[in-house]
Amino acid sequence: MQQPNIVFIFMDDMGWRDLGCSGSTFYETPNIDQMCREGMRFDCAYAACPVCSPSRASFLSGQYPARIGVTDWIDESGTFHPLRGKLIDAPYLKHMPENTITVAERLRNAGYQTWHVGKWHLGGGNYLPENFGFDLNIGGCEWGHPSYGYFSPYHIPTLEDGPEGEYLTDRLTDEAIELIRKAPDDKPFFLNFCHYAVHNPIQAKPEDILKFQEKASRMRLDRTEALIEGEHFHTINKKDQCVKRRIVQSDPNYAAMIWNLDWNIGRLRNALEQEGHGRDTIVIFTSDNGGLSTSEGSPTCNFPAAEGKGWMYEGGTLVPAWVWWPGHVAAGSSCAVPITTPDFYPTLLDVAGLAPEEGQVCDGVSILPLLQGKEIPERPVFWHYPHYGNQGGTPGGSVRLGKYKLIEFYEDGKTVLFNLEQDISESRDVSEEEPEIASRLKKMLHDWRESTGAVMPQRNADYEKEWNSVET
Repeated sequence: MQQPNIVFIFMDDMGWRDLGCSGSTFYETPNIDQMCREGMRFDCAYAACPVCSPSRASFLSGQYPARIGVTDWIDESGTFHPLRGKLIDAPYLKHMPENTITVAERLRNAGYQTWHVGKWHLGGGNYLPENFGFDLNIGGCEWGHPSYGYFSPYHIPTLEDGPEGEYLTDRLTDEAIELIRKAPDDKPFFLNFCHYAVHNPIQAKPEDILKFQEKASRMRLDRTEALIEGEHFHTINKKDQCVKRRIVQSDPNYAAMIWNLDWNIGRLRNALEQEGHGRDTIVIFTSDNGGLSTSEGSPTCNFPAAEGKGWMYEGGTLVPAWVWWPGHVAAGSSCAVPITTPDFYPTLLDVAGLAPEEGQVCDGVSILPLLQGKEIPERPVFWHYPHYGNQGGTPGGSVRLGKYKLIEFYEDGKTVLFNLEQDISESRDVSEEEPEIASRLKKMLHDWRESTGAVMPQRNADYEKEWNSVET
């Protein structure tokens, strides 16, 4: 099989129901929906972590964040970590590990042109994309979001500012399309296309916002109580902040960002087809974590999945995912097999006719058989997040095997078991009804943590003293 071009679209903070093809009735994504219909939709796709940087490192390395050592979003300033509650956040690596054999490096060594466009957030200086197998880096730096907003001037160190008012999602798509149009015909390309959207700040074009303000009014969503207040944060640092959950998708600004993104995905597809790459390119679309629904404006809702970004529940890790590969992936197909971020590394090697290097540790498995309508052996999927999320979540770990998912909360060691086929909202703990399954999954999770060298958070001996001092 001829090596295909590869386009990996990695969204930021996009929830599993943020697309029309995944169930949204407020957001509109006609171009994405069409590509999804023409390919395979994955209904149980998971990010490797409920926050961004670990999932990005996981994709590039094919390893779980616990093994890599990048277990939280990278706080370059050092002003947010460690957070302190009953526990103290575990230490973590604040850049992509040196000497990591990335998927970009493997593909480049096999003759691919390798391009990174958009968000990086895996370190600056000597830890930028060009240090990890990419021939070209446009817009990738240590930033986790567009610090100066989505309208030019952006002041992104690796992206020249455009005309005043230019929109970042448009600009990054322009850059990607230009690379595709100029690509030589004798070499395949790998485009790691990482939009900053739909991460905060929630900013969109005025005309697009107006479109969804009018839609919200027609649907009477502007009269709906969209946010409800819940418990306060579990940390000393943020004790005065309240977890505010969004219970319905209704934010016109967020909807407008997604609408613009969809238009740009349509432009990218048109460019591929105009350049004759419509049938020799595989496009993979997914997100780095679940939708932001409990803090920082709570712009989206992941219902019926519980919670969102920064939490161990389904809303924090369940993400949209689809694969478009005309002539290779059956149109209108779907897959309910759980997949996770590190699976994309061996998958891309597989479609390029490559294999992991001898002795290389790869936690993911190739999902190429699934794309071909075949099966893969059932295996567990793991998470380890030894941190307090900025969105209200507490340190924990989890494992999914088949229809069951077990979560362990590190503050007190409590575990809960859910049957996701019957209860995607994770509202009913069945551990007492299924004690053998709960015990088996707990041991599996602990054994996996030991095998990966997962770093655990430490007890905060001064918790009561600090908590009381904040209260007074």
